[in-house]
Amino acid sequence: MSLVHPLPQLSGSTYLTDSGLETDLIFNHGYDLPEFASFPLLADDVGRKRLSDYYREHWQIAERHDVGVVFDTPTWRASPDWAEKIGYDLGVLAAFNRDAVALLQEIRAEVNAADERFVVSGNLGPRGDGYVPDSQMSVDDATDYHAWQAQVLADAGVDLISIFTVNYVEEGVGVANAAAGTGLPAVISFTVETDGRLPDGSEVAEAIDRVDQESMIAPSYYMLNCAHPTHVIETLTTEGAWKQRIRGYRANASRMSHAELDESAALDAGDPLELGELFVELRRVAPSITILGGCCGTDARHVTEIAAAAERAGQL
Repeated sequence: MSLVHPLPQLSGSTYLTDSGLETDLIFNHGYDLPEFASFPLLADDVGRKRLSDYYREHWQIAERHDVGVVFDTPTWRASPDWAEKIGYDLGVLAAFNRDAVALLQEIRAEVNAADERFVVSGNLGPRGDGYVPDSQMSVDDATDYHAWQAQVLADAGVDLISIFTVNYVEEGVGVANAAAGTGLPAVISFTVETDGRLPDGSEVAEAIDRVDQESMIAPSYYMLNCAHPTHVIETLTTEGAWKQRIRGYRANASRMSHAELDESAALDAGDPLELGELFVELRRVAPSITILGGCCGTDARHVTEIAAAAERAGQL
């Protein structure tokens, strides 16, 4: 079952996202993020300003190119299991989720952006490791786990519910069902390995088809993330209805595999200019992809080059 949702980023116009928030904070700004969690920065004025400056910088890139944004709340690790590991109970965690939404709503109001130009996405993360599908849930368990955070974000006023670094189908279905329970549209973004498949070995086409078929309400669209463009372009040369369901892509800066990235103590920021040009090539193969941004290792420099390359190529 699917519903038509009036999400402005599905109009066919280009939208930008932010970039690799957690790697930017750790490697470029010297923050220690236990369990890779950025939401605790909301607890004090210095951390909150750092987050605000990060989103504002990405908004300014979009303004320069006269495009909209889809910004994800800094809540990728703000779910019960991860929060418990760093000492937060559900009451405190709910307040963090609400404040994350309020932060983006405040920025939207301060820059006087229309709602359709500044979309606030309630961001969930995987219950387990985003790279390794070693503790998979059933669909029912995934729905139950993610429903709490999805509802808190929905009550706080997000425009949609999204999850990034999904690496097996059942969790994607569970999040789609959890979002359906809130009445909001869902966006599922799959992690992709260097071979263009999900970490559990599934083909992207298979994963999309299964989530569409098995969800109570099919996601509004899909994204791919946490992979360099060279890891996904070949996959996207295959035609099929599934391909039109992919509307967004957030790229890693590095060509390294996830295993190599896990073992690296230094940030591989890649080549922002090359990354922008690879986005142009990718969109020629998959023109349905109009929501563009960065993932691990990227920052505002990379999003700047992605937007500039798209403008030069007449893709904005």
